[in-house]
Amino acid sequence: MMKEVIFFTNIVLSLLMMTASASKLNVPRLRLSYKDLLATNRSTIFSGQWGYLSLSSVFLDEYRDRLFLGGKDVLYSLPLDHMYSDVKEIAWPPLPGTEKGCVLKGKDSKTECANYVRLLQPYNRTHLLTCGTGAFQPMCTFVYVGHRGEHVFSMDPSNVENGRGKCPHDPSHPFASTFIGGELYSGLTADFLGREAVIFRSLGSRSTMRTETDQRLLHDPKFVAAHLIPDNDDRDNDKVYFFFTEKAMETSDRAGAIHSRVGRVCANDAGGQRVLVNKWSTFIKARLVCSVPGPHGIDTHFDELEDVFLLKTKDERNPEVYAIFSSISNVFQGYVVCVYRMADIREAFNGPFAHKEGPDYQWGAYEGRVPYPRPGVCPSKIINQPGRHFASTKDFPDSVLQFSRSHPLMWRPIYPIQRQPILVKTNVEYRLQQIVVDRVEAEDGQYDVMFIGTDIGMVLKVISLRSGNSLSTEEIILEELQVFKVPTPITSMDISVKRQSLFVGSPAGVAQVRLHHCEMYGKACAECCLARDPYCAWDGTSCTRYMSHSKRRYRRQDVRHGNPVLQCVDQNFNVDELDPSEERVVYGTENNSTFLECVPRSPQASVTWHIERDDRKEEVKTDERVLKTEEGLLFRRLSRQDGGAYICRSWEHGFTQTLARISLEVLPGETLGELLAREEGTELLGKDRERAGSRPGPPCYAPRGPGRSSSWYKDVVQLIGPSDLLRVEEYCERVWCSDKLRRKHKGVLDKYRMAQESARKMRNRASGERSRTPRDLHPRD
Repeated sequence: MMKEVIFFTNIVLSLLMMTASASKLNVPRLRLSYKDLLATNRSTIFSGQWGYLSLSSVFLDEYRDRLFLGGKDVLYSLPLDHMYSDVKEIAWPPLPGTEKGCVLKGKDSKTECANYVRLLQPYNRTHLLTCGTGAFQPMCTFVYVGHRGEHVFSMDPSNVENGRGKCPHDPSHPFASTFIGGELYSGLTADFLGREAVIFRSLGSRSTMRTETDQRLLHDPKFVAAHLIPDNDDRDNDKVYFFFTEKAMETSDRAGAIHSRVGRVCANDAGGQRVLVNKWSTFIKARLVCSVPGPHGIDTHFDELEDVFLLKTKDERNPEVYAIFSSISNVFQGYVVCVYRMADIREAFNGPFAHKEGPDYQWGAYEGRVPYPRPGVCPSKIINQPGRHFASTKDFPDSVLQFSRSHPLMWRPIYPIQRQPILVKTNVEYRLQQIVVDRVEAEDGQYDVMFIGTDIGMVLKVISLRSGNSLSTEEIILEELQVFKVPTPITSMDISVKRQSLFVGSPAGVAQVRLHHCEMYGKACAECCLARDPYCAWDGTSCTRYMSHSKRRYRRQDVRHGNPVLQCVDQNFNVDELDPSEERVVYGTENNSTFLECVPRSPQASVTWHIERDDRKEEVKTDERVLKTEEGLLFRRLSRQDGGAYICRSWEHGFTQTLARISLEVLPGETLGELLAREEGTELLGKDRERAGSRPGPPCYAPRGPGRSSSWYKDVVQLIGPSDLLRVEEYCERVWCSDKLRRKHKGVLDKYRMAQESARKMRNRASGERSRTPRDLHPRD
């Protein structure tokens, strides 16, 4: 019991250390909503012909400039440059009679008994291989897509093959595959009940290969990714790597423990002659470790593998492996990103095998004699000896195959670069599910920009910096992009460096999002520099895309430090003056609440408020009556001494910018009575203007707009004060609203009433409480 207490105490301490090291850089530099992305033409979305795609597979084909989608009973082909034009569709339902049989076996007719397309792979120059669940009877076929430059899309529905071993039965079961040299390598559950976990090789001219049914090989795995990664120039040494999570056999002290693995097989594995016939004879696996160092040498482990991305380098044999891990428990919920080198992965596979003598012995490194050829190596020229040639795994001695069967696990785990994550997210309101990475050349070096998809339709654009030889990393969230209108899990992400686009898939549809939009960071050199976006630089007049080979010599960029003092000293650095037309006047009445709104462009900036009286500026002092919130300055109860000119400034890395200048005029409480006493005059004024075909600005419950009239309306509401809802409605209706307009805006008025009620509740809360309700003091709809 004491051991468990110490273990969880160390987890808490390590998490506190992570939290303490975090700063404002853990919030995004820029937040863009779904509407923002559409309004700036940064995103386009395809949701199928019926508005909901039920997307289950995506294949980005840059050779043909097309995007292929698989959904529920349907396939789509979209041109990459014009996602909405020339869309081609193929209906592909299950075979006749299979849906009824699926329902009779206890499956749901709406969510399971359909043909969910799970596999889209290029088969040859003119065809795609596609496989679907087929209402729990997997099926595969070939789709004709034509040659490059053509846009044809057709299939023969009668030419359907059995898809078992190529595609899972259940549309929700995890699945990974890769197509190499006319052969399909798949990691999946190959039976109706989803219990038979195997790695298959099918198609092609060779016989089908699979893993043996043995929990030592695969124990309830969840497959995440599959990739071919060559070892050297000898193609006989090519290996297929599978990334997955499984129940650990080597942790007898922690029943049900989960470990993440990387396993591999030789592409030329043909099984054994007498042992392991048509079974993998080269399969071995090792543990992937991703943990946060903690006090007393106890690390916080993240053992659930969520996604893997291979970042290709100039050397195809040594890509960098980016992986998302999660740890969800009763103690905390967290996600991390770790990066692995192929050299470290190969070193683990070349190390000692894990071994256990019997049920009462502990696991340890195997110290006995390892047979030759070493289990896990591929038959090639490298392992041949004089008089002993191994042209195939069928030539391997039985002792090699027996050892391979009983020792599939390597003893040494695989640690990430620097033995720690490059990104840590704990206790967030979303799950990290997908990752792609783009290596970008910037003025001061090379940076890996991560795009991370969540379960709420949001994408994070992140870079991680390491200073010198220090082990600590700096996480910088450049952008937070709400790609889909409603929260929906992101299930796939593909990156097109050629088009500088990200293709984001979810059950609701697929979106094409530009990787960058530099103009959104601001109009000053300092704002562009503070963004620290490797894609963007200041060109002397605006924030634009940085091109490393551009002939333009005037470029200001500082990704590593984001120091505008050095980069922009001769540019528009301190934006400290506002256009007089941008200054606002806000009216408030005594004893009522008033809110002065001021939101910095960057959530990473700090805001200060000053008041100007008699040519003197002093910082606003906050207390229980005057609260400084993330969105402005809230006066819970105005007094006459609060009147004056308020200046809102942001500060970030030495860059100061005046965001707002607001003149607050406090009126005596009796002003409201005088205003309402003019009932007859305002009523006649409203009728006259209605007859003239116009009205004096927006109605009292019209949506707030960017114009000056909208601000004036808000000031009137502040003047009256939200404490008396009936008097507010009375005034608004008398001044602006005819019967016709009242009927037209009835629904919006209801929202307005709800906003006023929310404001009333906020004022009744305990003194000193911080809240986001100040925005609700003024009607938004």
